[in-house]
Amino acid sequence: MIQLDKQYEPGEVEKRWGQFWQEKNFFHADETKESPAYSIVIPPPNITGRLHIGHAFNNTLQDILARWKRMQGYNTLWQPGTDHAGIATQNVVEKQLHAEGSNRQELGREAFVERVWKWRNESGGTITGQLKKLGCSLDWERDRFTMDEGLSKAVREVFVTLYEEGLIYKGDYIINWCPRCLTALSDLEVEHQDAQGHLYHLKYPFNDGEGSLIIATTRPETMLGDTAVAVNPDDERYHEHKGKSLVLPIMNREIPLIEDGYVDTSFGTGALKVTPAHDPNDFELGRRHQLETINVMNPDGTMNSLAGSNYEGLDRFECRKKLVEDLRESGVLVKIEDLNHSVGHCYRCRTVVEPYLSKQWFVKAKPLAEPAMKAVRDGTIKIVPKFWENTYFEWMENIRDWCISRQIWWGHQIPAWNCQGCGEVVVARETPKSCSACSSTDLIQETDVLDTWFSSALWPFSTLGWPEKTQSLERFYPTSMLCTGFDILFFWVARMIM
Repeated sequence: MIQLDKQYEPGEVEKRWGQFWQEKNFFHADETKESPAYSIVIPPPNITGRLHIGHAFNNTLQDILARWKRMQGYNTLWQPGTDHAGIATQNVVEKQLHAEGSNRQELGREAFVERVWKWRNESGGTITGQLKKLGCSLDWERDRFTMDEGLSKAVREVFVTLYEEGLIYKGDYIINWCPRCLTALSDLEVEHQDAQGHLYHLKYPFNDGEGSLIIATTRPETMLGDTAVAVNPDDERYHEHKGKSLVLPIMNREIPLIEDGYVDTSFGTGALKVTPAHDPNDFELGRRHQLETINVMNPDGTMNSLAGSNYEGLDRFECRKKLVEDLRESGVLVKIEDLNHSVGHCYRCRTVVEPYLSKQWFVKAKPLAEPAMKAVRDGTIKIVPKFWENTYFEWMENIRDWCISRQIWWGHQIPAWNCQGCGEVVVARETPKSCSACSSTDLIQETDVLDTWFSSALWPFSTLGWPEKTQSLERFYPTSMLCTGFDILFFWVARMIM
């Protein structure tokens, strides 16, 4: 007679049945079967994380659908896998190195990447273990990782194809910059929080000594990089000053008074300081009026030599304090007002983000957004609940070019090589042996890696073997359903549709 335990131990029972299901391969999807296909991809969790109750809820919903469809006779694939989580994973390993009295610069790129792979192999499987413990009926035989060799090939193929089609370019642009992580962030990686700040009113004198203009700013330290003051051409208050120049306080640099319809006559005094290197709107103003761009900050958020010897080396917020005192003493500071405003923070380390002029790689998003909007409008893709479609359209209609380069080491290194002989940039699917323009063999690969979301956007088809024409791809793509949180509707879902 079998001796039953006096008390039910769910952990032991679930473990035994879970192992039984996996050993029997009950949840494997066979691409050679003729029965109708039904497929779901799991939103790939970051290897740095652990499941929370939201994950458990989402995966339960997916599990119900997968099991239901199997019972209905469908050839059902529930695709598992994890995301390499570029910035988050690099931060974890860098913290380990810091505790050991070292850093990634001391290790060098190759050794650091090896260290991250070691961490991933030893500690990056927590979520996978948790999903198995939950009894999720995923096809574990197909488990994938966004840095797998096959997925890396897909990333290269998409990057090169978009580059060849003129949809990827490299250029100077104002980007969201994290001085802590020392990398660019996309608009979606910036979390805005209300904060109590100040509005500083400053007096800029005309260079002829006759009067001055009052401008207002929340970031006075950026005035050190001002290259103009702008007013609206329809603002009658400034008609008499047309064509004049002003003297930039502290720097004593002459800057022009320009006219542009962008300037809001109802905000403040209607006079706008223009800092093309430190504000996205000012950057566009600067391009229209061919203004000089003066970047007064280092990547770590300290002031550089262009900020002047009195401020060089100071942290941006220390500089603000000292500069405000100097402006007060010189009579430039008119008044300070309290202001509650929205401030952008890095979604990983919570550091205040700095708008920063930098050379980055971008995807032209508008040409890709058009067919993505059409797919939802014509019902090819349905978003449930339907009210999220309005938010989706609003974001897609106002989409900006996507900054896809990141100044970190963990991730897919951009497949572009700079020729040291002639300056040509060679973008290729395979590592080139020589420059296509001058035949030089002195090529250095781009050091930046791609935004994590670039590889995640390829997840539904790269996990099935694309760009190879596999049976799995033919059988299970496009997928049937995606169950995910609204918070990554734009981070991930919209980019997959694009």
